[in-house]
Amino acid sequence: MLELDLMDETNTLSEQTIELVEKVIQFAGKQQSVKEGSEVSVTFVTNDTIQEINRTYRKKDVPTDVISFAMEEMGDGEIEIKDAELPTLLGDIVISVERASEQAESYAHTFERELCFLAVHGFLHLLGFDHGTKEEEQEMFGLQETILQAFGLTREGHGHS
Repeated sequence: MLELDLMDETNTLSEQTIELVEKVIQFAGKQQSVKEGSEVSVTFVTNDTIQEINRTYRKKDVPTDVISFAMEEMGDGEIEIKDAELPTLLGDIVISVERASEQAESYAHTFERELCFLAVHGFLHLLGFDHGTKEEEQEMFGLQETILQAFGLTREGHGHS
């Protein structure tokens, strides 16, 4: 199991929704054989907050949907274990609840599915995946779909409450 710390700074998410995101990240962690006890924090924020983070760290002054901060710099997808006894700090995932809601509407799927999609996307970034090239993008998005489908969240989300 991963050590997950989920914080809803917007105070708008139900406990069920937060639990769902927690479960999908645990599931993704298992799928990717992430080291037991690895620590990840997920913070749900407003558009204003994520825009501020984006501006500060990325020099992009726009609200985005998800931002990840990996704690340990990795080469070639390897996680360097400096001390096997210490928990691995994978990093932080920040998700805009407002953007997730807007995107869910424009893609016509559920808000929960969109939040889980963003959480998995952010989580894969922490594991060293990226989508800078077409190939990387296909691999990463393919993996995301695989994880979400195996977890039981299909893209359509119709009839799955």
